Amino acid sequence: MKKFYEVLSTYVNRAWKQLIVLLSLLIVSVICICVANGIQRGFGKITVESGYIETKLLDSDEVVNIGFKIYIPKEASETRKLPAVLCLHGYQNDHETSAAYALELARRGVVSLCIDEYGHGSTDVGMIARGYVNHKVTTNYGYDEYGKSYLEIGGVTRYKVMMNFSNLSFFSDYYANSFDFEKETSISKEDAAYIRDSSMGATAAYAWLSELNYVDNQKMAVTGHSMGTWAAWTVSAAYSGTAIEPRATALQCGELFKTTRDSEGRIAYDKDNDGTPDIHWNNVLLITAKYDEFNYFRDYINTPVFDETVKNEIRTNFLGVLSEEAEFNKTFHEDFAAGTSVRNEYIITNHRLTTHDKNAVKAVIDWFFASFDETSPIASTNQVFMVKEVLVLVAMLCGIASTVAMAMCLKEVQFFKAVFQGVPNRPEKVKKGWKFYKGALITVLLSAFTYPFLTQLGHGLMPLPEKLFKMTIGNGFLVWYIFLILVMLGFTLIPWFKQKKKGIKTIDFVDLGFARDDEDHKNKFDWVLLGKSALVALIGVFWMYLQVIIFEKTTLLDYRFIWPFFKGFSLSRFGQFLVYIPIFLVFFILNNSRIFAMSRVEHTEEKGFKAFIKCWWKYALCMAGGILLLCLIEYIPFFLQLGPGADLLFSPTFGGPFMSLLIVFAPQVIVFSFICTYCYRKTGNVFLGGIIVAILSCWIVTGGSAMLFA
Repeated sequence: MKKFYEVLSTYVNRAWKQLIVLLSLLIVSVICICVANGIQRGFGKITVESGYIETKLLDSDEVVNIGFKIYIPKEASETRKLPAVLCLHGYQNDHETSAAYALELARRGVVSLCIDEYGHGSTDVGMIARGYVNHKVTTNYGYDEYGKSYLEIGGVTRYKVMMNFSNLSFFSDYYANSFDFEKETSISKEDAAYIRDSSMGATAAYAWLSELNYVDNQKMAVTGHSMGTWAAWTVSAAYSGTAIEPRATALQCGELFKTTRDSEGRIAYDKDNDGTPDIHWNNVLLITAKYDEFNYFRDYINTPVFDETVKNEIRTNFLGVLSEEAEFNKTFHEDFAAGTSVRNEYIITNHRLTTHDKNAVKAVIDWFFASFDETSPIASTNQVFMVKEVLVLVAMLCGIASTVAMAMCLKEVQFFKAVFQGVPNRPEKVKKGWKFYKGALITVLLSAFTYPFLTQLGHGLMPLPEKLFKMTIGNGFLVWYIFLILVMLGFTLIPWFKQKKKGIKTIDFVDLGFARDDEDHKNKFDWVLLGKSALVALIGVFWMYLQVIIFEKTTLLDYRFIWPFFKGFSLSRFGQFLVYIPIFLVFFILNNSRIFAMSRVEHTEEKGFKAFIKCWWKYALCMAGGILLLCLIEYIPFFLQLGPGADLLFSPTFGGPFMSLLIVFAPQVIVFSFICTYCYRKTGNVFLGGIIVAILSCWIVTGGSAMLFA
């Protein structure tokens, strides 16, 4: 025991600075999460709970569990029932993405339920349960003159699922099935491919919410964002005409289809095409973002949404007015008691940021309280959700930094000394001037102009084994990374073999960042260095993972900002992490080799913050430059009122999810460049930084985003 204390004392004396940094980061994270937790609980005025709703898939006996988080105002009770709202997230998100709306409604006395839709978050069934058909309709339902754009689609199953988001299960058989029943009368619905449940579990969640003894099920509503808007349409359709039908439906960046009006004047849909509406919706609010990257949410126009957009046929049909009468931000047919009110709210933001736009949140609050015939006790402009969001962001950044800090704490452990040898003293290998910028330019252009095509290819059409590679967005990155791996190998191996053939040796494994700089290791791949670096990286990331798990269990908050980043793994999601991590590891290690070791810049070996910044921005240029260039290509034309860059240069096919993802992907890569630069300066090899960012990146992709199969 005495020996142990002596060793511990010696270690603390050597590593006290690193330990102080590690402890400080943890303290800041804890403080931020605790305050954020206080905000989401209204500092005692709101109860926040999570769990699972057990239900069965439609047309099946398969039992599934839908993950949820519910915000319950303290005054809710069996004797004081409160209004309730079901909040539905968009594609690649989870229940926490709806937190801004849920929190603000709960502060005002509304029970707010947020769920993980099929294939997302902790729900244990994949997106395949939504169902799909083998065709798509390219125009808005009812505007195609019925039958003139019934187009067959091919490709792998996930492509069919993606292409069917606009097809809803309550639509007529013509739109919701793989064939026309009128022509194929011999085929039963049970044998057909069809849209199974376009609510993605939300109809079951709505029923569960309505049965809570503290909920006034005569005052309920539904809101959804993006993919969740189609689910919201479906929920309100499912309960149309029932005792618990929603009093309002709010669509955050939603798609419209041709509707009519029922005898009461409400928006309605004629499923049977018999002239009599079968389904109606009460008090529908559509929120439209000016810079929505998805063209179907802009009514298939290639420019931003303008004032005149509201006057097109789709919008005027929705508003039920003549073109010259249509306006944004004006309520038409205003009679909330009768359910006839409609409105198209216009906000100056982009698609993803609608979930946290104060004007969008205000519009939904006002709309729901009018629909409930209630008065909000707090002004709709009084909002606190963004304070909570920023606090969680700070906690997440501290958590990421603590990964590196924990790794640095191991520097003083004798077993890991080999990892931290510092940048090798080889000044002749430093890239200066045009020699550096030439390589940087190639790297930037290569990543920028392959990203839109290869990510979309992997997302939809690349024939990967879908029950093995289940992550839809992950497959996009997988294909892009594999291509870049092959390119990097070509740039490395071809010169290597050419020199070897000529008997010239100008590059060794130290120059590649794969070995220690001594005679015993520089001429071979250093497997010991790789193994010890991997162990250091795992310890560092596990330290962050412990924080996430503890915070999730104690506060129901994870590490994120607007978009889900780091969540605790379920068993199936951890299995997916193990499937994808090999490719991520190879990519980031090779990427670090090309950018850091083989393109080493001036000041890399110098100490101090100033020297760090001098070399970091060049490394960041190589790592994030392509993504930042794409952001400019996408958004500068958009902000100039021309349209999204990807839509204009390529087609809307290569816009959408991966281009809109840039606003969260670009900051992520910049943070990764900090980590990799710091680790390379401390170690002189590419393993530690490469492994840490590979694990973090793979964690983000597999932790909570969409899965095709559970």
